[in-house]
Amino acid sequence: MICYVLSDTTIEKCLETVRRNRQWIDACELRLDFLDSENRKKASEFPSLVDIPVILTHRRKQDGGQYTGSEKQRRAELIEALDGNFAYVDLEEDMKKNELDNKAKERGIKIIRSYHNFECIPDDIYAKVSQLKKRGDVAKVAVTPNSIQDVITLFNAETELSGIDKIIIGMGAFGTPTRILYRRTGSILTFCSETETAPGQLSAKKLSEIYHANEINERTAIYGIIGNPVLHSASPQIHNPAFRAIKFNAVYVPFLVDSVRHFFFLAEMLKMRGFSVTIPHKIEVLSYLGDITREVKQIGSCNTVVRKPGLWKGSNTDYYGFLNPIENDIEEGRIKSALVIGAGGASQAIIWALRNRNVKVTILNRTISKAETLAKNNMCKADTLDNANKYKGKVDLIVQTTSVGLGEDVSPIPSFEFTGNEICYDIIYKPRMTKFLKDAKEKGCKLHFGDEMLFEQGKLQFEAFTGYHYPKQIIPEI
Repeated sequence: MICYVLSDTTIEKCLETVRRNRQWIDACELRLDFLDSENRKKASEFPSLVDIPVILTHRRKQDGGQYTGSEKQRRAELIEALDGNFAYVDLEEDMKKNELDNKAKERGIKIIRSYHNFECIPDDIYAKVSQLKKRGDVAKVAVTPNSIQDVITLFNAETELSGIDKIIIGMGAFGTPTRILYRRTGSILTFCSETETAPGQLSAKKLSEIYHANEINERTAIYGIIGNPVLHSASPQIHNPAFRAIKFNAVYVPFLVDSVRHFFFLAEMLKMRGFSVTIPHKIEVLSYLGDITREVKQIGSCNTVVRKPGLWKGSNTDYYGFLNPIENDIEEGRIKSALVIGAGGASQAIIWALRNRNVKVTILNRTISKAETLAKNNMCKADTLDNANKYKGKVDLIVQTTSVGLGEDVSPIPSFEFTGNEICYDIIYKPRMTKFLKDAKEKGCKLHFGDEMLFEQGKLQFEAFTGYHYPKQIIPEI
């Protein structure tokens, strides 16, 4: 089930929220701790007003809720609410068995015994789940993974705790895959909300329409994107609708990855078919590949990994994705020289692509040694960002490849004076109009955006993943 967590202050607002999200959800959780005192008294009426199962919860502040009153009052409000036809009631692990348990059993309401940890995953998490199950019908743990190795622990719950009705939730950025692939942890449901009531919650619409979380089964092919950061990525919006369009049973999921080595263990556990690679793993991933394409050998970085019999194969679609929007300008002689800002993994494919088209390239980077190494390998020039303005009027193309401008309104070359004749290209796609492009636009420069490159390289990745062309009718929301 996809279960919506209701965080409204009145019953009427909760009903409106259910109606607004009904097409995407299978259950909801009524949170007494969010309701005002008057509406808590009406809580027993709520289950009869909706057509889906309802979980009753009254969460204390220490467990991530809003309730700060006395424990005696909280229990009294829960007991009163249990007059309603709730499907489940959520009781924390330290709540001793009392009249609440008895009333729930009398009413045929299943008990969820829950444990919350907003800092880490306890070493004894599997034992914790087993203990919780002994005291209720369903065991629930909402914990905070701090590494991809922690994520492995959560996905391993499916086999370690088979046969136990459970809810396994990884909160925060590392835990996002566990919310989408909740069935692969053995969970009976996943939680969602429009307003985040716990770290890392996704919206009901996103879980249902982008990821089709409820339709994921043991035959679903799992693909993804690894990076750090990664949750901002629009790649799921490119791949998942296209899988759907060609009736391909697959899902594409973002994975925040701190260790490439440990991610490959997770990829094997989930039997992943392939994944995209973004900053900062495009070079490190090479050590774990059994085969690479000519482009990867030449560029020295990889953005696409596909499972082949007995090995992982790496390729690089950034090369073609970058070139596609400016191909005509190169062929018709409008681009003969270029400045490339940045010397990281993202810049390598771009520099190699330009040099392969006989474009003269100068690499600008804050650390000159990195730029010089890259320049030597690609037979081009290197300089520091501080010297950017000396290239005023001397280049046809300027490409911005750094993370500067991602989430903040700054430019990597704030003092550069555009003439209006430059073609300016920023590979950042959120925000679409970066400070670098704003400055270029003010001078009348022709612009190219990161979403152009993202979509073009994504279409090539889709073909590598599935063997099918990207469906023409799909125009992703990037």
